[in-house]
Amino acid sequence: MKLFGKEVDKDYIRKHFNNMDAVADARESVLTGGKSEGVRTIDVKTGSGLRFSVLPTRGMDVVCAEYQGIPLSYLSKTGVVHPAYFEKDGLNFLRGFFCGLITTCGLTYMGPPCNDEGTELGLHGRISNTPAESCSVDKSWNGNDYEITVQGKARESSVFGENMTLTRKITTSLGSSSLKVHDVIENEGFKEQPLMVLYHCNFGYPIVSPDSHITISEPYTVKARDEEGEVDKCLVMEEPRTGYNEQVFIHTVDPSRGSCTVKIFNEALKLGVYVKYNPLQLPYMSEWKVMDCDEYVVGIEPSTWTVFGREEARKRNELLFLKPGEKKEIDLELGVIDERR
Repeated sequence: MKLFGKEVDKDYIRKHFNNMDAVADARESVLTGGKSEGVRTIDVKTGSGLRFSVLPTRGMDVVCAEYQGIPLSYLSKTGVVHPAYFEKDGLNFLRGFFCGLITTCGLTYMGPPCNDEGTELGLHGRISNTPAESCSVDKSWNGNDYEITVQGKARESSVFGENMTLTRKITTSLGSSSLKVHDVIENEGFKEQPLMVLYHCNFGYPIVSPDSHITISEPYTVKARDEEGEVDKCLVMEEPRTGYNEQVFIHTVDPSRGSCTVKIFNEALKLGVYVKYNPLQLPYMSEWKVMDCDEYVVGIEPSTWTVFGREEARKRNELLFLKPGEKKEIDLELGVIDERR
């Protein structure tokens, strides 16, 4: 492994650190003050300069992430909000949408508010506002790698309704500038249930700036969600300005690739980020572009379906389901691109 600019091994590390928490750690704490009061966090550092915070109280989502002091993720004006303040109806999900590195949308619905077979569904589902159980942290050597694993299980359930679980494992290691997410979504009930999942990965300044651009593994197709969407500008960033309406672009990657990597790279800083996913697991990727003074953010959003919601998916006969006892596994990797040296 490489640490502090030098190739080292386990023996070298153990001779220089008698407590690994000094260099690589996952530390549990609880937020205080305002609407974040009581939110549990697990703050992870890898020794490369990568730091991020996992929120068991918010469905094992990942909020702030930084690299060598430079912010990577976008944090909205709401800040971290306890799920006790969750408002499910209409667009009120946005009142607790901190954005962060990963906000998970699902599990049985995501996308815009709609009425699906008489059920009123709000924006982006419930799982991000569902506290996880059976949470654990492990920090240990695996061969020559010192690995950090954070795991928890969130349940979306209702009397007479669904019983869906999300078991999430987040892994990284000493010296790493990336993290991996492995999700297992299971229908633990006895009735077939809809499955809709979207990973809202959100990046802000300085990763997003007029010096930045997006690249996507080819071949792929792209179309705008709305008529005003400027497809020819979807891969370039602009200065923030007042009155910019959000634009959403739907990218579809050839699933035969086996993997897709989306990069946002700041040419001036020689620094960027990437999101890597499997298009067989997540066939669609939406790009959320907001170049506004009020919100300056780009979201990379791999998903099981497009952003048009459950009602529309059912109408098109494209709604996915999990049978009783069935599981779906999803893998995601997020990391830093550093060309400064």
